[in-house]
Amino acid sequence: MRDQLPLLSATPHPGGRSALTCRYRCGDACFQEVPNASANEYAGDIIAGALSRRSMMRAAAVVTVAAATGTAVAGPGGGAPAYAAGPAVRDGRPGRADGARGLRFTPVPPNGTDAVTVPGGHDQAIVIRWGDPILRGAPAFDPERQTAAAQAGQFGYNNDFLSLLPLPGERGRQIMVANHEYTSEWLMFRGYDPENPTREQVEIGWAGHGLSVVVVEEERGTGRLTPVTRHRLNRRLTATSPFELTGPAAGSPLLTTSADPTGARVLGTFNNCAGGTTPWGTTLHGEENINNYFANGSRATDRRYGLATGATERKWERFDQRFDVAREPNEAHRHGWVVELDPYDPDSTPRKRTALGRFKHEGAQPRLTDDGRPVVYMGDDERFEYFYKFVSSKRMRRGTSRAAREHNLTLLDEGTLYVARLTGDSPQDIDGSGALPGDGEFDGLGVWIPLATGSVSHVPGMTAEEVYVFTRLAADKVGATKMDRPEDVEPSPRTGRVYVALTNNTDRGKAGKPGADEANPRNLNKHGQILELAEHRNDPARERFAWRLFLVAGDPNDPSTYFAGFPKDRVSPISCPDNVAFDAHGNLWISTDGNKLGSNDGLFGVATHGERRGELKQFLTVPVGAETCGPVIQDRRVLVAVQHPGETDFATVENPGSTWPDGPGRLVRPAVVAVWRTDGRNIGV
Repeated sequence: MRDQLPLLSATPHPGGRSALTCRYRCGDACFQEVPNASANEYAGDIIAGALSRRSMMRAAAVVTVAAATGTAVAGPGGGAPAYAAGPAVRDGRPGRADGARGLRFTPVPPNGTDAVTVPGGHDQAIVIRWGDPILRGAPAFDPERQTAAAQAGQFGYNNDFLSLLPLPGERGRQIMVANHEYTSEWLMFRGYDPENPTREQVEIGWAGHGLSVVVVEEERGTGRLTPVTRHRLNRRLTATSPFELTGPAAGSPLLTTSADPTGARVLGTFNNCAGGTTPWGTTLHGEENINNYFANGSRATDRRYGLATGATERKWERFDQRFDVAREPNEAHRHGWVVELDPYDPDSTPRKRTALGRFKHEGAQPRLTDDGRPVVYMGDDERFEYFYKFVSSKRMRRGTSRAAREHNLTLLDEGTLYVARLTGDSPQDIDGSGALPGDGEFDGLGVWIPLATGSVSHVPGMTAEEVYVFTRLAADKVGATKMDRPEDVEPSPRTGRVYVALTNNTDRGKAGKPGADEANPRNLNKHGQILELAEHRNDPARERFAWRLFLVAGDPNDPSTYFAGFPKDRVSPISCPDNVAFDAHGNLWISTDGNKLGSNDGLFGVATHGERRGELKQFLTVPVGAETCGPVIQDRRVLVAVQHPGETDFATVENPGSTWPDGPGRLVRPAVVAVWRTDGRNIGV
């Protein structure tokens, strides 16, 4: 009922999101008091002179790693390019557009079309929608007869992170793993009353969260993927599925509840945002805005994690006391972790890895040290929060033997958790306008500050268990650098350099809030930036690094934008970078969330090396109200998750904000989309 939706106001929402998305997805985080009230030093406050920043950047030698092949997502579309970028499409086939290898397509212009729009010469198809059955016995989706039991066997809601893994022995098939970040009940149920949800609606919401594992089959000659329903590996994990807590904090008194005195068994995973795929064949899933699910928080630690002091929007606490912190004070501590899933074992229990710390995990992507130890990079997605890494003390074992797999499933339980501190080399030139410093780059040095190793805390006044459970507080105490919403963090498989998507921060520079610094150079930052980090001697286990801003997003005509020095009249406009991924050519692909330039969100490719470094081109846009998630970039296919389509202010089932993907009169449904070239060739070559 529209007149009962308390979140609908005329107040503009930062970053371009609708009020509905802000309220249900992240608890209106941009309108709440910033949880980080610490008085840390900021980037640019200290100039480190002991190590040459430029020599460190040069020392980040290119590491040649065989890149996995894959596919790409696209859709029919058209319109003039945003800038001159090569020949037009001929006979429905793409000409050899100008650009870096892997990015030779005519860019899609900014638009507000209620569709997935892709370059000419490309085609697209839905892979799977919310509600499509994937388990044996699950019924076809019926919007008027939804049940929790049906949803538990169907593809979940609001797909986000995607991973495609090989399926040996089954030619033409892959395993697709998807996160389901949150549910949008007002777009799921006709006549939904947010003040009085029914038990059935709440239980359907529980079942719509979590993870999906579904085998998909390739159609020969195209990039189309079709779900293989009832495959033995297909799986749904929901808000009521069992998970295991592992690592140094497992069993801590901080993690025990009345239902679980062991502190090692948890029901459910919530708000899974981005993630990662490990070299040993598992997937990682970041639990992000878990504060939205827990009511009646009152402790300082609750405030630091943004828990509500009263009722939640979802009202889950009415139906299960574990969501009421006043009754179960430790239940919230059991969420906000990185989950590791083995997609090849449908009987395995997913594990929440406490050694990686508890915060609003956007994603978690590993790379290996030269001696085979995994290093996982992670962002904490909130204003003025930090980015982290975990360095395992164990080496990965090669091969697929049972012993190797069992060993590799312990890699993320032992090691050292670090947080980053950055220092700029031109603090005197930073005035909040985004103007480049006199040396022509936003850049500097950094250190990784150890927080805990196993049962040993490196933070004065905190035990190791407290460091893992209250990682934000530990990072506050050691003076980590406050960033502009660090979201996805991805190391390049070709060079080892690490790319951090900093989405935006409209509080930067406001009264009483931290002002601009060299890593976050714009006050009232609407559009975000991408930071590039080079570990010392290209060794991810080192505790020193150099950094520079690779992109400063926005309209290229805005003097505060920067595209790695590439001519700005030859790039697409971009706003609010979120998820990132690499292709086989070393190009970085960026999906956006909350475009503040007046057009729909999209997917962009940008060259990271060579003479075209910084050349950024828009590959697709998503429908009205949607966010671009995923993405997976393979040779012949791009895969994106279209999340919360139609999630616009005042939208309901009866008054939809979009008619995608099934047309007028049908329920709006989040979905995964595949895009490919119509001539069968690789994307962008």
